Amino acid sequence: MILAGFTFDSTTVIYILCVTLGILVVAIGYRQLLRYLGKGTPPKEDYCVLYSLEKSPAQGELEFYFTSEMPKSVTMNILDAEMNFVTEVSTIDCHKGGNIIRYDSTQIANGNYFYCLQTANQKTMKKMRIKNG
Repeated sequence: MILAGFTFDSTTVIYILCVTLGILVVAIGYRQLLRYLGKGTPPKEDYCVLYSLEKSPAQGELEFYFTSEMPKSVTMNILDAEMNFVTEVSTIDCHKGGNIIRYDSTQIANGNYFYCLQTANQKTMKKMRIKNG
């Protein structure tokens, strides 16, 4: 058989079939590996998602926005650049969906901080920079 200037004999056909089979086996093995590594991941319903602040540097009243798949108790803290506790913003019982905790940033000095959302099974931090007046 001649195709685009190449002649195919039985060894060439067998070689092509073996390479194709090898690629198929590798693809199936890769999918099985991904499925195996994906086992045991925690369900999203148990965790809140904390979003970054809209303004950088932040000033005035800050709005810490996060979402939750189920109602739970949430504590929002502010830590300094060395991860030392500065102040507790609020402890609330959040509801399902989007939640906002407001804080007046003029109560702390200008500088770099972390805001930390904490629940019974999670602690999430984001960096922020405060620059008032």
